Amino acid sequence: MDPLRLYGGLADLGNVTVAVPVLALVIGYVAWRGRSAGTDRWWLPPLAAAVLMALVPVLVVPLKELIDRPGPPIMHSGPGYYPSGHTATASVAYGAATMVLLPWLRGRSVRRALVVACAVVNLAVGFGLVRRGYHWPLDVVASWCLCTVLLTALWLVLSRNSCRTSAGTPSSSSGPS
Repeated sequence: MDPLRLYGGLADLGNVTVAVPVLALVIGYVAWRGRSAGTDRWWLPPLAAAVLMALVPVLVVPLKELIDRPGPPIMHSGPGYYPSGHTATASVAYGAATMVLLPWLRGRSVRRALVVACAVVNLAVGFGLVRRGYHWPLDVVASWCLCTVLLTALWLVLSRNSCRTSAGTPSSSSGPS
């Protein structure tokens, strides 16, 4: 197999046309499961994940415009490569999908496998983008840093939501009332 095709295929996992539909399917599944189970505020995790995905271009595009950094030589050194939009799309789509899906999975090994798969896919996207020559390594790392902040915010929203009982009051395990 041609290595450039392989690297390009890995990079393509960060395309909006690949990553966003994966997130949309997971959001739909989590919303359906939450509503069917009668979970209090079942709509919050899917909504939070969708809003986070919508924030990616809102944050990345102005950063690309502001920094205006040229890309690698294979990309004819045009501006707007820092941070990597493909990396940000993949990181948020697969990361948010993982985070909202985890509570619905049974078994520690299944949850661990999902987290590892998410990390491997995101590393593969970054590797493919750099090896194919679409981005400099720092473009990818910058997106991972930005997305770490975004996914941490999502984790905080989701963990706060899970500390509520069906009556909407803090549970006894979430601290003092």
